[in-house]
Amino acid sequence: MGKTAFIFPGQGAQVCGMGQDFYENSETAKAVFDRATELLGFSVPELCFEKNDRLDITEYTQAAMVTTSVAMMKVMEERGIHADVAAGLSLGEYCALVAAGVMTADDAICTVRERGILMQEAVPAGVGGMSAVLGMTADEINAVVDEIPNVQVANYNCPGQIVISGLKEAVETAAVKLKEAGARRVIPLNVSGPFHSYLLEEAGEKLGKFLENIPVAEPVIPYVANVTAAYVTKAEDVKPLLTRQVSSSVRWQQSVETMLADGVDRFIEIGPGKTLAGFIRKINREATVINIEKFEDLEKLN
Repeated sequence: MGKTAFIFPGQGAQVCGMGQDFYENSETAKAVFDRATELLGFSVPELCFEKNDRLDITEYTQAAMVTTSVAMMKVMEERGIHADVAAGLSLGEYCALVAAGVMTADDAICTVRERGILMQEAVPAGVGGMSAVLGMTADEINAVVDEIPNVQVANYNCPGQIVISGLKEAVETAAVKLKEAGARRVIPLNVSGPFHSYLLEEAGEKLGKFLENIPVAEPVIPYVANVTAAYVTKAEDVKPLLTRQVSSSVRWQQSVETMLADGVDRFIEIGPGKTLAGFIRKINREATVINIEKFEDLEKLN
């Protein structure tokens, strides 16, 4: 019998209306959304369910995403569906912390709200940028970007899809060089900042200060850290890794490979979109991936 992993998407997966059917059909999910409203001082259901401009602003997006994914997970756990391991892409790592028993839902929601504010403040709008590079290996991409100042790999998503991040002009220069070197496409991403780049080091340090007052517990199940793509099994390692995560590359492909090597053969993606499912199918076609995005998707787990 293989293992089951709960996996959680990052910020790019957000969509208006996310989690509304869970809110309407489950008292457990509704309690998570309503508690987030109490903690944050604004209506999280209104933010998530009604069309608005705030969902494009990272300080709001992050809290909305984590609230939604945690609410969905709580409903699953209530139904007796549990994970052996957990992982999340970038922002999704905070949901993995909740799944692993490392951080309470309350603390995760409050922390990502602060994380979003710090990241938003770190770099003025329009200064940074990110692009997805298709059709090149990690080594090929690194060979190009290592020669260009102010740009670096932000996400190792899956074979053939890697994201770069940095100053906008440097990312644009890298795009030209990468196409010359054989990239099939280089696609600018609609993001509000140069996430997972050195430009956010100060934001990471400030988040580390904030985390000093957030209690963390020993993991009940292991989770995979973005920074190392390795299991975290000790509470003392959590905060340093979260501090570094803000400005470090997200090693998602390597994280999935870690779980596969440990015997995980079923991945349950919890949250808006099917991005992680697509990545996993490119990493290992044999793995089973189930998406839980709508309330009716819970039937897939019966």
